[in-house]
Amino acid sequence: MKSKPIIIITGNPDSIFFEIFIKSIKSKKILSPIILISNYKLLISSMKKYGLKKKIRFLYLSDLKKYKLDNKKINLINIDHNQKLRYSSYNYIKRSFDIAFKLIKSKYSNKFINGPINKNDFLKKKFPGITEYISKKFNTTKTAMLIYNKDISVCPITTHLPIKMVAKKISKKIINEKVKLIDDFFKKNFRYKPKIAVTGLNPHCESILKINEDKTIIAPAVKILKKRGFSIFGPFSADTIFLKQNRRNYDVVLGMYHDQVLAPIKTLKEYDAINITLGLPFYRISPDHGPNKKMIKKNASNPLSLLRALEFLDKK
Repeated sequence: MKSKPIIIITGNPDSIFFEIFIKSIKSKKILSPIILISNYKLLISSMKKYGLKKKIRFLYLSDLKKYKLDNKKINLINIDHNQKLRYSSYNYIKRSFDIAFKLIKSKYSNKFINGPINKNDFLKKKFPGITEYISKKFNTTKTAMLIYNKDISVCPITTHLPIKMVAKKISKKIINEKVKLIDDFFKKNFRYKPKIAVTGLNPHCESILKINEDKTIIAPAVKILKKRGFSIFGPFSADTIFLKQNRRNYDVVLGMYHDQVLAPIKTLKEYDAINITLGLPFYRISPDHGPNKKMIKKNASNPLSLLRALEFLDKK
């Protein structure tokens, strides 16, 4: 097999993923074979609705080595799902993850996409987000969430934390870890050293309190990293770094918390971005949006983020 398959789980069974998946593979020829871990009935129903005529080949874990996969069929590992039982969505998602992780750990593939997942329903508050859930499964402690776009990308130092907890989690060590992961990723995948802009934590990088994290933590961290050879600048005020004349000078904006950088990138790029987890021993990507239940069956969801994820992995 020349190209390793892209493993995809659909995430929440009640989401827009089936719609955007079908729209994506209809609009773009993906050279890598795709293994879809999903439910046959849900898939067939969506294929009929959105006019996809590809054939389905059923796969079983014990038979995978016997098949020479190609991109002309949907290679399906079927997961049972009872739509009448609410708790079955949890079992469906967990079973999907378990199978995908088994394939990845066996080195069958290093390319993985998960569809949008309702974190509150699936994680049961045991993990802040899906990134942390996956990291735990692979015993990885140093990861980063990169929302990637070819023009400008962003990475939050902290992810799914309440605002009142953010300041306590900011440290020189974690800034160093995120910057190294970003730098390694760009050099490995794009063959260049990224220019990284770092935001301050406080408005205008100022504080009325005795302790100003921008001066005591962030600025010293940037100074140390610059001396180590990283192309890093800041801290900058978060309310101006995304202005056109500013952001065009950088490849990545490293922010201190989730919405500080995700709100601007989603405003600027909308669906033209993908969520990549850095630091894992494989490529893990998710479309940059949620289940969006209110849009199910309306045939109005934009597949661009998933399409970008498929395009990215197709080159790996």
